[in-house]
Amino acid sequence: MNAIEITGLCKQFSGKRKTKVNALKGLDLTIETGEVFGFLGPNGAGKSTTIKCLMGLIRPTSGTATILGEPIGSDASRVRVGYLPENPAFYDYLTAEEYLQFVGRVFKMPEALLNRRSEETLKQLELWDARKRQIRSYSKGMVQRVGLAQVLLHDPELYILDEPMSGLDPLGRALVKEIILDLKKRGKSVFFSTHITDDVEKVCDRVGVINKGQLLVVESVDTILQRGVEGYTVLVMNADGKQEELLIGKADLQVFIEHTVKNRQSIEKIEPRRKDMEAFFLEIVAR
Repeated sequence: MNAIEITGLCKQFSGKRKTKVNALKGLDLTIETGEVFGFLGPNGAGKSTTIKCLMGLIRPTSGTATILGEPIGSDASRVRVGYLPENPAFYDYLTAEEYLQFVGRVFKMPEALLNRRSEETLKQLELWDARKRQIRSYSKGMVQRVGLAQVLLHDPELYILDEPMSGLDPLGRALVKEIILDLKKRGKSVFFSTHITDDVEKVCDRVGVINKGQLLVVESVDTILQRGVEGYTVLVMNADGKQEELLIGKADLQVFIEHTVKNRQSIEKIEPRRKDMEAFFLEIVAR
């Protein structure tokens, strides 16, 4: 059973002057169990629309989808999911601690487990010291962390995150990446949208690029990075002890190594020079 299966998903909105806007155009996508999948696209590409359809917040115009084998829109499809919306909003008169208690009871967590998980999650997201403050006093980054806390609280099998690093400072972004990688180690499935290519490159197994409602490509991140190698930076130690850094073409590396060994020079370092995820994304969207 796959974590998410989407077949022919379409969503049409009514625009100004009775025009029709096709936000999604026949989306087909499968997210495998235990993988981290990055949904990459510019603003307005259809990322949030896809996620809202999956979570039953809006109804697709046509097409079908399942979450962990259950049809979208059903209660059963949401029980084992942790969902973070793009712009989370909470009862801001509650404290973070009170809000997690509310969320845990919605998921019918046993009281002892709820208390333990609440403490663990608040500490993990560095909200423990502020747990008794009202959410209305939190910064944007702290509100985002509360959103992540309620996602993690009931330890679901699947995480659907819409722009999870939005509004976070560099420390917060690093923490979220660490959390996603930990979820991957534990065999959880993560599907998250972003328009920041570095996020995908660091944590994802596969990436899908969407633009103007159409899925343009789905590819393994490792494949993209390997394909993007253009050459190598090689640090060579000469016989006189001096170091020299050279740029060697991709096809010339083996010959260069043999030549270096023959001349009794030592190679101190070889680093690939490659196109990054941003170059891949821009190329796909432009094409």
